[in-house]
Amino acid sequence: MEAVIDSQKSVDEFNRLKKQIHQKLVSRLNLARINTMDDFEIRRELRLGINELLRNERNLVTKEEREQLCEEIIDETLGLGPIESLMSDSTVSDVLINGPNNVYVERKGKLEKTNVRFHDNEHLIEIIKRVASRMGRRLDESCPMVDARMSNGSRVNAVINPLAIDGALVSIRLFPASPLEASDLITKSALMPQMMHFLGACVKAGMNILVSGGTGSGKTTLLNVLSSFIPKDQRITTIEDAAELRLQQEHVARMETRPANLEGKGEVTTRDLIKNALRMRPDRIIVGECRGGEAFDMLQAMMTGHEGSLATIHANHARDALSRLEMLVGMSGMDLPLWFIQKQIASAINIVVQCRRLKGGQRKVVQISEVVGIDNGNYMMHDVMSFEQRGVNDQGNPIGDFRSHGIMPHCLDKLRESGIELPTSYFDGRVFTLERPEINRRQGILT
Repeated sequence: MEAVIDSQKSVDEFNRLKKQIHQKLVSRLNLARINTMDDFEIRRELRLGINELLRNERNLVTKEEREQLCEEIIDETLGLGPIESLMSDSTVSDVLINGPNNVYVERKGKLEKTNVRFHDNEHLIEIIKRVASRMGRRLDESCPMVDARMSNGSRVNAVINPLAIDGALVSIRLFPASPLEASDLITKSALMPQMMHFLGACVKAGMNILVSGGTGSGKTTLLNVLSSFIPKDQRITTIEDAAELRLQQEHVARMETRPANLEGKGEVTTRDLIKNALRMRPDRIIVGECRGGEAFDMLQAMMTGHEGSLATIHANHARDALSRLEMLVGMSGMDLPLWFIQKQIASAINIVVQCRRLKGGQRKVVQISEVVGIDNGNYMMHDVMSFEQRGVNDQGNPIGDFRSHGIMPHCLDKLRESGIELPTSYFDGRVFTLERPEINRRQGILT
């Protein structure tokens, strides 16, 4: 029992000293000089300053403790404090903070609690405000929510008091240093090569594709991969709330929405950017997420010379995605009859791809459906390929098969017009396998 008490005393003393040295360091910072230095130089100067302040401290008896203290103070000064190590962990896809003592991460689709702690809620809020200020946003009681993109591409959403009852709430979506490619999704069994080959052919041939799914289902990742099939001689315009797409083509015009300022002015919406994009001579328009009246403008763009455009939407099923699109078009403020909206959707959207995060954290493409028309208010669509789950294994991971449904897609004629011929075996109702990957490579599936 004494050892536990002594250990806790050591931790408390370490944190007390760290806070004391940090305060002294901040009070001595020359901000004018810091603004002229790069990150490496700043860290070197801070390390020298910390070691100088520690010179007369006898509490830290080992070199390792001094080094740890030095690194943590630098993280407190320049970085994100206790979560800095999580942000640099390549296995972490999300950092979720529920107050100062509850920090979770997502690894491989599964949530796990960490031993990371903040000193208190004020410490947590201080870190969040620092992040917000770097992104040009304000976070305080008069403006207690922020949603923005960090300089490294990570997306941050934060809520503080009075809206957050039990401590500040922070969600950070991280992205890998290099974006996933088609072969990566196949390796992870998110879909089969035949499915990727079909979707890639649809993108090349200029089919309009809607990627649907829930939060964290892999929509943006798939959208990024599909965009890689767009011919490199075409001009692409991307529109996002927070820029997450990382296209590999050279000719890309990226745009990002902007929230209103404290006076309620200066907001630039997705709808504003779509309208502006039409004046920028794009061949393809990619909308990161449809969530409002911009859906109407997106449909108009798809039907007026911008074939092969891509977008994502939140929905639980491919058919639900079209119903949700109806609702979003209704939010445009245009007094349009339902039959007209449905006709526009059926004419504009060619393929709906449904993504889902299954039990165990695996993300899969569970449905590829083709939209072929409208009949008496009902969308005429059929599943071309899908994942059919049979159950779960001992580890709780899903068991099932990817398969086609024995239906020859109507879009095959358009693919042929574009010079793309797909094997009929892709659509004859068989279960897909990876038995002959050399054939897949020869056909250009693994790009």
